[in-house]
This record gives sequence, structure tokens and C-alpha cells, in this order.
Amino acid sequence: MRIILREIEGDDMKPVVKGFPDAMRGQDETGHGLVQVYTGDGKGKTTAALGLALRACGHRFFVTIIQFAKGVSYTGELFSLQRLYPEIRLYQFGRDCKRSSAIRQGFESCEGCGECMLRRGEITDEDRQLAEKGLSLSVAIATRDETDILILDEISLAVNFGLLTVDDVVALIEGKSNHTELVLTGRDMPQEILACADLITEMREIRHPYARGIPARRGIEY
Repeated sequence: MRIILREIEGDDMKPVVKGFPDAMRGQDETGHGLVQVYTGDGKGKTTAALGLALRACGHRFFVTIIQFAKGVSYTGELFSLQRLYPEIRLYQFGRDCKRSSAIRQGFESCEGCGECMLRRGEITDEDRQLAEKGLSLSVAIATRDETDILILDEISLAVNFGLLTVDDVVALIEGKSNHTELVLTGRDMPQEILACADLITEMREIRHPYARGIPARRGIEY
């Protein structure tokens, strides 16, 4: 894996491949990026991926996060990642919440209405187009030495809802740059994708406050 830094030239941020800073000489500069999968029905898949992004940013790695089926503009990570730009960049390809502005400002709370979420039998052409755009961007980034870590959040959701195919994702994995660490998240990750992974972590739900009627909480669930 190589570190991709960005140099400021005028108003442009241009990716520049450089050697490791002295403080990071213990890293294996010739090592290949691996494939990680966070799956399962438990909470924590996206949270784990964001934790990895935070750790990598601390070592001056360049991280790209692409979220499928997510367009919610009031989640806490959006505000945090703004402070870490351009080391971490986030792209979203999903439905937004109609009340996101009020929720973002703290005048309302997320009630879990589900309008921003995909539902079987209610998939639209716009959903498909957004997923296809997300895939195109993912392939473009994965096949170039333009990022150290590429996180495809909820990629299995896009596959399981028929927005993308398993073959699409497998081809992306097989065609990625050797230097790019690839992280895929989402429940019910297809076996064909799991077969390509070097690391698989399954989040298993044992207990969740939702079962007791406790709604999503700001700063915890979103």
C-alpha cells in the first residue's frame, strides 16, 4: 500500500503519490491492499469502517468512502468528515430525508419513518441510476492509485435489492489496484463476495434498544 498525499497548487487539490514519511517507515511500502468485509445483522458495520478511516487518516492515508442507498444529510459522520477533508472524502448515492434540514439543526429528531430507506417492491429508476453512478465512481477510484483505502458502505444492500449485481462487485474487487485497501460493508453479503475477502467480520445482534422501543439517538445511531 502506498500513501497518497494531496498537494495544494492554486485552488486545486491534486493527488500525488509519495514515499512514506519518516514516522511511518515501519510500514510495508510494497505491501498490497487487501479486501475487508464487515457484515452481519448487528449494529456496527458502518461504524467499524468509519473507525478504520479515522485510524488511517491519523497516518496521513487518503480515504474515500462511497455510500450506497444512503443520502441522509444529518448523520454525525458527515460533519466529522468535513473536518478531515481532503484526507477523507465521502460520496453518497441514495435517498435523502425530507426533514433532514430540521433534524440537522436539532429542531426535530429522526423518528425512523423509513422514507430514506429502500423497500422491496418500491425500487425506483432513480434508485437504480444512483447505484450505477456509485458503482462507476467506485470502479474509477478502485482501478487507479488515487486512494489508499476505498470503503463501499452498504454495497451488499445495493446488490440484495437488485440495484447492482454480484458480478459487478466481484469484477470491481478483481480489477482494483494492488495498492488499494478495499472495505465492503452491509448485511447478507453474498457468498461470491465473501470468497474474495481477506478479512471477514460478522456483527451479530444479541440485544438492541430498538426492541425496547428506544428510537434512534442523535450521536449514537445517527
